[in-house]
Amino acid sequence: MELALDEARAAESRGEVPIGAVLVVRGAVIARAGNRTRELNDPTAHAEMLVLREAAHNLSAERLLEADLYVTLEPCTMCAAAISFARIRRLYFGATDIKGGAVVSGVRFFSAPTCHHVPEVYSGMAESECAGMLRTFFQGRRDQKPGI
Repeated sequence: MELALDEARAAESRGEVPIGAVLVVRGAVIARAGNRTRELNDPTAHAEMLVLREAAHNLSAERLLEADLYVTLEPCTMCAAAISFARIRRLYFGATDIKGGAVVSGVRFFSAPTCHHVPEVYSGMAESECAGMLRTFFQGRRDQKPGI
């Protein structure tokens, strides 16, 4: 999770929402990324999506059966669906996202009868640090004066 936090910090330094993800297969880091939605002008450029794309490319496989994914924030519906389609083995995430999350919050995608694959899910990893980073980031945004 520390590597995912590093990616979240890097995302924040680029002006992105500080969310990071790392994909590991058999103890080796295959891909790592932070959010790049603003930089790429791409609403799908969430950390999880970027990591899944990179890992699939690096492994020449659309299904990442032995992969473990570490993310600093509970994945949204789009990312949860991609995690399922990629057949991720285990999902570890830090902070719960009550507004936008889709694993233990919101639509609870993996509980839906239409979900084809459900990874093992472990929440709360480095939760206070992950949540604190996001709180600080958004508080800073709220404190900025309009137009600055």
